[in-house]
Amino acid sequence: MMKTQKIGFIGAGNMARSLIGGLISSGVSHQQLFAADPNEDIRQSLADDFSIQTFDDNQSLVNQSDVIIFAVKPQALKTVATSITAKDSALYLSIAAGIPSESINTWLGSNKAIVRAMPNTPALVLSGASGLFANAQVSQTQKEIAESILRAVGLTIWVEEENLLDAVTALSGSGPAYFFMVMEAMEKAGEMLGLPADTARLLAIQTGFGSCKLALEIEDDPATLRRKVTSPGGTTEQAIKTFEENDLMGIFNKAMTAARDRAKELAEELGK
Repeated sequence: MMKTQKIGFIGAGNMARSLIGGLISSGVSHQQLFAADPNEDIRQSLADDFSIQTFDDNQSLVNQSDVIIFAVKPQALKTVATSITAKDSALYLSIAAGIPSESINTWLGSNKAIVRAMPNTPALVLSGASGLFANAQVSQTQKEIAESILRAVGLTIWVEEENLLDAVTALSGSGPAYFFMVMEAMEKAGEMLGLPADTARLLAIQTGFGSCKLALEIEDDPATLRRKVTSPGGTTEQAIKTFEENDLMGIFNKAMTAARDRAKELAEELGK
């Protein structure tokens, strides 16, 4: 099915560029891909790098596409969606954070097949994690198409209830920042203990990378992996005890609940 689908991106920023690159790497022909963006330099860059057709107006792209991907900033989505004449047969895939599918459906004229996706920034290096939700108008074939598109830049997970995308936002959408903050903290602590700054940074980043790779490739869950590297009476145990005494789990619960609640607020604000 993907071999025949014409896929158009409205908005051609970093995430759209990553998806286009991922799709081409996965075997999708450049002749199936289109992008619309008001910025001439961005359009030219996409044409040069991927040999895809670009447009300076959204309607021309919509007219030629089977799948229309909204890759614009959330605050711009209403203007974009209400300015086009939507095709009833098309699949509309939104990667604009926070905008409910019901709002998008209303802006497009109702009864449209809409999938919402919550990707994260590691998609830029084809290592993303995306949560997906489909409204009632989306067919099984369209769900498979949407999943194939997001799988080009990483892992995909479907949620049955749209409000769970707020939890996805709190976990994986905002999650890269949590890992970066842990790396930053480890780097600064390493410097305080006497390591050169560049050494501390390299060790923190590589340790994060290696730990995530281990968690992905070994069947043990993170809690089991943590216990396996925590020898009784050893150095790691002392560090873990300090984290537990300062309620690290509780801090993460509070932080992610705050992120989830803010996602709900933004959905209400931007979906009007």
